[in-house]
Amino acid sequence: MRLYNFDTKNTMTFTKTTEQSSKYEHLEKMSVNELLTNINNEDKTVPLAVEKALPQIEALVQQTVVNLKLGGRIFYIGAGTSGRLGVVDASECPPTFGVPFDLVNGIIAGGDTAIRRAVENAEDNATQAWIDLQAHNINQNDIVIGIAASGTTPYVIGGLETCNKNNIATGCITCNEGSPLALTAKFPVVVVVGPEFVTGSSRMKAGTAQKLVLNMISTASMIQLGKVKGNKMVDMQLSNIKLVDRGVKMIMGEIPVSYEEASELLKKYGSVRNAVDNYNK
Repeated sequence: MRLYNFDTKNTMTFTKTTEQSSKYEHLEKMSVNELLTNINNEDKTVPLAVEKALPQIEALVQQTVVNLKLGGRIFYIGAGTSGRLGVVDASECPPTFGVPFDLVNGIIAGGDTAIRRAVENAEDNATQAWIDLQAHNINQNDIVIGIAASGTTPYVIGGLETCNKNNIATGCITCNEGSPLALTAKFPVVVVVGPEFVTGSSRMKAGTAQKLVLNMISTASMIQLGKVKGNKMVDMQLSNIKLVDRGVKMIMGEIPVSYEEASELLKKYGSVRNAVDNYNK
């Protein structure tokens, strides 16, 4: 197992703001109201931090769309909270946008077991991410986005390093300026959220920031690929009663039919897009 080693220059200039001491003291003495109010006040700063990173997010999305149009796929790689967030975003794309299950992929250090329970030392293995990616036949049309709040996770950095050597596009989402991860990715996204309410608990503001950026990447990319019409998820999978009802109402909003007629069209054609496109043909 190879462990990632910081070079001397980066070590001297890099400070993890996500690890700095909380602005709040004596949390155990706060009332529930004080705790919730202070957490909420910290959370309010996250969208503003994301806003500052919009040019970086745009560059990453533009490259992602290029790769997807070439037939490539998105791979999120991460460990712990960051890895789980990547898995969540990837798993939501097929039902939301009707894309194949292997178009957006979430890979977490330690494998699927780590989604529910931490796998000891999995994030410290700098060679495993490339092995995991190879299991998916990674190629130069794909893009790999490393997610790590700290910007120092060996699993993620090692994966992006090897992708770079193999001419595979790389991006990242991190919350520390000048981190080794940000310096490794070709398209870095750095959202500086500052110290957490509970010192070092990057599942809080940093996790929220990463989720917001992931929402932007996948949603904007899918829209650019034509998976949304107007503002509707016209290719969504009809996997439950709620979504079928939503689809029927979408059809009614597009063409002059009753609920019953729209329902029949949806059953016949299998998606909102196909039902509307085939109406009166």
